Amino acid sequence: MPATAAAAPLELPTRLLHGPGPSPVAPSVLEALAKPCIGHMDPEFMRVMNEVRSMLQTVFGTENEMTLACSGTGSAGAEMLMDNLVEPGDVCLVGVNGVFGGRLAEKARRAGGEVHTMDADWGQAFDQDAVVAKIEELEPAIACFVHAETSTGVHQPFDRLGEAMHKHGGLLLMDCVTSFAGLPLEVDAWGVDGAYSGTQKCLSCPPGLSPVTLSERAMHKLAGRKTPVHSWYLDLTLVGNYWSGSRAYHHTAPVNMNYALHEALRLVLEEGLEERFARHQATHEKLKAGLLERGFEYASDPDHSLPMLNLVKIPAGVADEAAVRKRLLTEHGLEIGGGLGALAGVCWRIGLMGHGARDESVDTILKALDAELG
Repeated sequence: MPATAAAAPLELPTRLLHGPGPSPVAPSVLEALAKPCIGHMDPEFMRVMNEVRSMLQTVFGTENEMTLACSGTGSAGAEMLMDNLVEPGDVCLVGVNGVFGGRLAEKARRAGGEVHTMDADWGQAFDQDAVVAKIEELEPAIACFVHAETSTGVHQPFDRLGEAMHKHGGLLLMDCVTSFAGLPLEVDAWGVDGAYSGTQKCLSCPPGLSPVTLSERAMHKLAGRKTPVHSWYLDLTLVGNYWSGSRAYHHTAPVNMNYALHEALRLVLEEGLEERFARHQATHEKLKAGLLERGFEYASDPDHSLPMLNLVKIPAGVADEAAVRKRLLTEHGLEIGGGLGALAGVCWRIGLMGHGARDESVDTILKALDAELG
């Protein structure tokens, strides 16, 4: 093989991350990443794990013992729930009103579920009465909906769905990747049996871990499986013993990423959940007022719009939206997201998440848009 010169040390630009994620990372979280790596079975790391679990429980709004940080991004958390809780032949109801609902349906199919989708227009939430009626019709073993659909900026109500599922012994699962630490979550009060998130949205932590929680009902279903869990790496009968119980080795945990998650969660709780939710809402309202003043139109249901992910229609005079986003990135250091799926080339996604949900962020976004759109 020809000799290859060593690569130069990394030098990267600073970006203002205001797309659909990752979000701006607080300096102390980056500092936590740089702390000395210790063994994943070290008693001091077990202490870190315990504290991470306790803080995750608070943000999830749960007392579930099986609460952990799954190794991998939010998609790994989704597969952990589906692979552990869906058995071949299980009737599954999945809400699809955007890209990530569609992915959940595919994950349930791959786990062997008999999947029935409930569809809504992209940008619209599901009416809970209609969902309850569908649950009563199908009596599914699993129902899964996206709490905060990142592709459309829609906030889905959940408070009535758990009771409907539990009447016939089913489980309710939730994707809260974008809402975790940015909107109220009441896993126990809403009767949610399994939920997963990601670190790179409102937690303002680098991507790499997926907070996951499962109820006692969900763990009972897992314990009664007639078939092995399809995935070895995500098998909670194995991973769960590392995070709780016997602390048996399963795989090498990403030690320093757990340091970062620990610090991100500490910052969330130091600020206070209610204060954090109010900050996200206030910065959203400031951005929305500025965008409307400039002639932008929102594309998500105004009664069910997310504060941390703003879905707006691309202005009519923009001939090449990708070129505008490229200039925002290269000339202003500002990242915003394009539309996904049916909304590609139609909408922009502007994020105000975690450490980035601040008045100065709104000012920067509006100033850059003014410069590029006139």
